[in-house]
Amino acid sequence: MSKIRVSAVQYHLHTIDSFEQFALQSEHYIKTAEEFGAEFVLFPEFFTTQLMSIGESKGKALTINDLPDFTDRYLELFTSFARRTGMHIIGGTHVIRRNERLYNTAHLFYPDGRVATQDKIHITPTEVHEWNMAPGEGLNVFETSKGTIAMLTCYDIEFPEIVRMAKAKGADIIFCPSCTDDRHGFYRVRYTSHARAVENQVYVVSTGTVGSLPTVDFMRANYGQAAVITPNDIPFPPRGIMVEGELNNDMIVTADLDLQLLYDVCERGSVTTWRDRRTDLYTDWS
Repeated sequence: MSKIRVSAVQYHLHTIDSFEQFALQSEHYIKTAEEFGAEFVLFPEFFTTQLMSIGESKGKALTINDLPDFTDRYLELFTSFARRTGMHIIGGTHVIRRNERLYNTAHLFYPDGRVATQDKIHITPTEVHEWNMAPGEGLNVFETSKGTIAMLTCYDIEFPEIVRMAKAKGADIIFCPSCTDDRHGFYRVRYTSHARAVENQVYVVSTGTVGSLPTVDFMRANYGQAAVITPNDIPFPPRGIMVEGELNNDMIVTADLDLQLLYDVCERGSVTTWRDRRTDLYTDWS
């Protein structure tokens, strides 16, 4: 089958009191995507920072250094979702601790219980200076029963080289979990997602957090919208947008991606940007 149904969650951040509330909210989106017949569902970057709003015994919000303490429960929860539904779940990103360093890591939960990860490769100044995060050191693509995908988080999509590498490794769909706090950041990610889709003739599925966490530093403002972005060629929508959500609303969007159509355009489109690369003049990432 060449068609893949994908859903993207505009996850609504708000203060919660327990991990169980986080689990119930996540399950709501999973059940919605399941009702729509989705085969892949994408959550946003940093959506698990909602757990920091639970706070400690004196009511003060947890810090980014506390977030990895939820990792085992997060993995167990989303592994169970994937097993139960048979969906591939890109569980947004979750902050993990490895060798005493913090990493902003995207997680792919397979229906058979496997979990694959991709650290965010390009780290923003806030992540470096305020949260002391470390950058990932390698790019992976992930084989699934439906096709080959990559997970590139937010700021990553703003770097054309890394998406070139993902395409060269065989990725047809780039899942881009994102978290932006204002319009400037949002449109940087959105416009470069369109550029990467045109340059590499791939689909880009993106989404972001909405709502706010008033007690959590650097998560008080969110400006987000999900979108499924296509190359700009005759078989696709003229603006390269297959579907998009309503800005800053709590919702989920769903669309069908036709991989055969993508391959046809790569070979016989009105432009063939991937095939026409001048690798005699610049780096061939393949």
